[in-house]
Amino acid sequence: MSSQLTDDINDIAMTGSEADSSQAHVNEATSSVTADDAASTATAPNESQASRQSNLQRIQQRKQQVYNWSHDKKLLKLAIYSACQEQGCNCNGWKTPVQQAAKTNARASDQPPANFTDPCRNCNHILESHITQLKGVPVAEVNRLLGAVVDVENIFMSMHREDDHDTKRVYYYLFKLLRNSILTRSQPRIEGPLGQPPFERPSIAKAITNFVLYKFNTLPQREWQTMYDLAKMFLHCFNHWNFETPSVRKMQVSNPDDISAYQINYTRWLVFCHVPAFCDSLPHYETSVVFGRTLLRAVFKSVCKQLMDKCHLERDRMPPEKRVLVLNHFPRFLGLLEEEIFSVNSPIWDPDYKQMPPNHLQAILDNKTPGRRGEFERVTASGESKDGFTTVTLSSGSIKQEAVKRSDGRASSEVAAKRRRLDDDVSERTVAEIVATITDPNYMCGPDALFQMQAPRDEAAKLEEQRKLIEFHVIGNSLTGPVNKQTMLWLIGLHNVFSHQLPEMTKEYISQLVFDPKHKTLALIKEGRPIGGICFRTFHSQGFSEIVFCAVTSNEQVKGYGTHLMNHLKDYHIRNNILHFLTFADEFAIGYFKKQGFSKDIKLPRAMYSGYIKDYEGATLMHCELNPRIVYTKFTSVIRTQKEIVKKLIDMRQKEVRKINPGLTCFKEGVRSIPVECVPGAREAGWREVRSRPPVDGDDNHAALRSVLTAVKNHASAWPFLKPVDKTEVPDYYDHIKYPMDLRTMGERLKSRYYSSRRLFVADMARIFSNCRLYNSPDTDYYRCANTLEKYFQAKMKEAGLWDK
Repeated sequence: MSSQLTDDINDIAMTGSEADSSQAHVNEATSSVTADDAASTATAPNESQASRQSNLQRIQQRKQQVYNWSHDKKLLKLAIYSACQEQGCNCNGWKTPVQQAAKTNARASDQPPANFTDPCRNCNHILESHITQLKGVPVAEVNRLLGAVVDVENIFMSMHREDDHDTKRVYYYLFKLLRNSILTRSQPRIEGPLGQPPFERPSIAKAITNFVLYKFNTLPQREWQTMYDLAKMFLHCFNHWNFETPSVRKMQVSNPDDISAYQINYTRWLVFCHVPAFCDSLPHYETSVVFGRTLLRAVFKSVCKQLMDKCHLERDRMPPEKRVLVLNHFPRFLGLLEEEIFSVNSPIWDPDYKQMPPNHLQAILDNKTPGRRGEFERVTASGESKDGFTTVTLSSGSIKQEAVKRSDGRASSEVAAKRRRLDDDVSERTVAEIVATITDPNYMCGPDALFQMQAPRDEAAKLEEQRKLIEFHVIGNSLTGPVNKQTMLWLIGLHNVFSHQLPEMTKEYISQLVFDPKHKTLALIKEGRPIGGICFRTFHSQGFSEIVFCAVTSNEQVKGYGTHLMNHLKDYHIRNNILHFLTFADEFAIGYFKKQGFSKDIKLPRAMYSGYIKDYEGATLMHCELNPRIVYTKFTSVIRTQKEIVKKLIDMRQKEVRKINPGLTCFKEGVRSIPVECVPGAREAGWREVRSRPPVDGDDNHAALRSVLTAVKNHASAWPFLKPVDKTEVPDYYDHIKYPMDLRTMGERLKSRYYSSRRLFVADMARIFSNCRLYNSPDTDYYRCANTLEKYFQAKMKEAGLWDK
């Protein structure tokens, strides 16, 4: 079958007459546009990976430019690709007359290339005879045909730039396919010996998912998340990889069957994955979704080698955290993956493989699943808009179930541990009775029901949202397609709000950011018009969002809208796995941002945001870190419920304590002392026997210290302290620091049983932090890392019961 399929593919060869005909058609097309159009059209997909995104953007801009032409100019363009409608004529496209071709090249760029009465060089019928069937065709269909024309020209340019004979044949096949679809005004359909995707089951994406569940199922949540992110990174690279041609493959592989199988998969990849990525008139599929074990085995080793070489070349430009992830963890991940890919009996390739992940893993997978109803719902723009993402509706009414899903898995073990620490002094039944009491509508009555003391700032806004008086939408502009009218009206309204409330910002600057497609705005809508909003830009690669504007119109302030806006924004970002906010706040906004959880203590390393965010003179940089286990729009109500539960517990305990017990008479009988537990009412008042602490030194202590040290090493802020300072990189370090210390040295000392007591261990750890503060200034990342890691170290020591004040 493979040989037959290869022979069929070879039948796509280009004859000399066909090539001449194709050349003539494309020459007509390229001569009918301006010089700038031709320059933007000549975009080949074979350029380097670094320019891939810019190529795609140029193609989209070229198409948008063509869509904006006048209707007559569009028809003149399509005439070149349309068959003559005169009876008995076999001409399949209008061609410029010979005597007019020279004049066309000499015309000014702003003049039309031809007119409807010009005769065709091939059939002598006028141009209008080639487009009579297009009159009355809807604009959307005309634009679709023009988009296919741009794709035909791109494929033709790529075919002539391509040196590999096999790839050139595939380009020619797709060129003829698209050319025929324009001629017949039909959708291009790829049929024949290549088959239809998917070509193998399970797919590469499914196998990688199985691999993560199979290999790392027992890891703690943080380590598992790291492996999950590495798997996503590998699949992303694989989907955008340019594979080597079969002719290059032949020089590396001697088995004819392997070469034949690779040629088939390479052709399928070109037709269904690579070319459609820049020619969207063709159906496009992700490589990892339609291919399986055969292709992955064929290219895995070469892809991994080139990928790691590229990572090492760019290591100096990576942030420290990403550098550790890519250069330390990624090679180990790829090594384990290679074993399973080439293993004969690996379960990851079993189509029926099922592995139920632990609860915290299930919660992560739920958060990654697209299209779930609940906290955020996509609103499809009306009309012909392709940008359904330009408007997203936010609703806090359905977040409650989301919160349960978020917290169930990750918190279950922690809750169990906390319950053990509480010694079961409060039963679940008691808590359930209290909750039933405080949720009873008749529970709170009198003045407290109407005039609550210290009511949450966003309580009134939440009530208005429940009554549908206000709405929240994430909206944004788009340059790649139409934006629906409602979204544009809201953006204009938000521009007016920001202009009035932020007078120090120029209207031009506000327009530049609000209508920039890279920025989104969370809009507060009341009575159909925006009364406030938060404009932000998300940097997905860096893991944070920058808040650029935040304002509520003056006559709607002091109603809790600002707090509720920020809470909605936090939930939106948690759903999208962005857990950090940065903003420059002026002197009037610092108080507001502090109330929303922002701090002047920037916990993100400077390398993560330097060069990304906009700097404002006279403003203060503030940072907020989000907790993914919190649903912020429900946060205040949860806290109030917890307070009510504690108040009821205190009332219940006070009623027990108020009981009067009989006095002690044993002392009259000559008893000098009695145990505390024998005093009547002591236990009822909450007294507990102090249990003797286990010895702090010995094997148990050594294991606990090793656990603490491992946790500290794995912390995100530990990267400056993992190994001794290199004297070649910091020549004067040891002139200032006489007693250096680092985490690697501490690990060696712990292994050699140097730490006879935990005090020595704590002293070495403290020396790391004091050395860092001594050598570095407080505004450096190293200084901030020392502060953060010291707090974490103390917390871990307290958890292990090894910390004494």
